[in-house]
Amino acid sequence: MTFLLDTCVFLWLADQQHRLSAAARDILENPAHTLRLHQVTPWEIQIKNSLGKLPLPHPPRIAVPAAIERLGLEYRTLDDDTIYTLEKVPQLHRDPFDRLLIAHAIHEGIPILTPDPLISPYPIRVIW
Repeated sequence: MTFLLDTCVFLWLADQQHRLSAAARDILENPAHTLRLHQVTPWEIQIKNSLGKLPLPHPPRIAVPAAIERLGLEYRTLDDDTIYTLEKVPQLHRDPFDRLLIAHAIHEGIPILTPDPLISPYPIRVIW
């Protein structure tokens, strides 16, 4: 089964695994599962890092690709189908990064791993 990682889950998986829930750890540690990172995540990380809201030990252009490779994540770029799926995403949450991740999860029919309670009301399966 394929699971979409929220940005915080990607960051915690890469460097702070103690912050992951037991349910998330079970999924993340199962080699039968495909873990997907969407291009929205590096975009969000780069912006927050540039604003000083997300300090990292290495620049995102180095840290993110290295973590993707080390963790063996499937990487998906932003496509038109995800963009147009935004019309199906109710205006419950204003964060554009989360909304794109939600749209991708809806379009692909996959669950998202996230502790964010603002994502739970959407018509997707949320696991934490």
